Amino acid sequence: MVKRYAGTRLGESHVARKLAVIGAGLMGSGIAQVSAQAGWDVVLRDVTDEALARGTGGIKASYDKFVSKGKLAAEDAEAALSRITTTTDLDAVADADLVVEAVFEKLEVKHEIFRALDKIVRDDAVLASNTSAIPITKIAAVTERPERVVGTHFFSPVPMMQLCELVRGYKTSDETLATAREFAESVGKTCIVVNRDVAGFVTTRLISALVVEAAKLYESGVATAEDIDTACKLGFGHAMGPLATADLTGVDILLHATGNIYTESQDEKFAPPELMRRMVDAGDIGRKSGQGFYKHG
Repeated sequence: MVKRYAGTRLGESHVARKLAVIGAGLMGSGIAQVSAQAGWDVVLRDVTDEALARGTGGIKASYDKFVSKGKLAAEDAEAALSRITTTTDLDAVADADLVVEAVFEKLEVKHEIFRALDKIVRDDAVLASNTSAIPITKIAAVTERPERVVGTHFFSPVPMMQLCELVRGYKTSDETLATAREFAESVGKTCIVVNRDVAGFVTTRLISALVVEAAKLYESGVATAEDIDTACKLGFGHAMGPLATADLTGVDILLHATGNIYTESQDEKFAPPELMRRMVDAGDIGRKSGQGFYKHG
């Protein structure tokens, strides 16, 4: 049996606050980065040393960029890096105040993580998921503490994007939601609260519906990708058009998210168009592949 350590709740006065982040990919490493910079002691966990090296390498490169632009002092960047430790051992997160899961958007994968965490972490710890589309109630159902499970949906790139979508599951307590808000605000984010965790919450439902319709317009030859995005930027005041957003986020990521929402809701406006499926099959998934709705690089 794993020992559960007594610890200080987030709202109480104490020197160190400990966060565990599960998954060292783009989102997980970004969450670790902003949290360490805000003074949290962070344990970053992934399944391989290679994944951890990529994640911490990205964090260091991001800190270096902020330093070079005069937005972060070199000594502060060094101090933040020193607050991040890495591990492949899930048991190493046992004494965390808060655990944020940021693994692949597949319910079975998240269930495996949350079942394990439920047996490892302290009884008073909060378990959070960075999911962008999967209902928190479904994730929490495999634990014996659904009242202490909450959604903390950050946006990419985490160091630059100001929003955090807090999602209340069916049994999430007010105390857990307050803890999640305190955490998100402590790392510089502005929060919105989703009081009923429908698939896709608020933000992913909105962007999914817009991307799906934009892709259909492009697929049917109504307008070019550039003109569709220009319409949204100049007509609606969007900072970035939906197809450029899809390339930035990853066409594969958005295809998976819209698929999750469609499966849950059976609402046809979320049914991904054939074009997006073909693009993913061909590997044209956006900026990370060099080709999406636009050519990159």
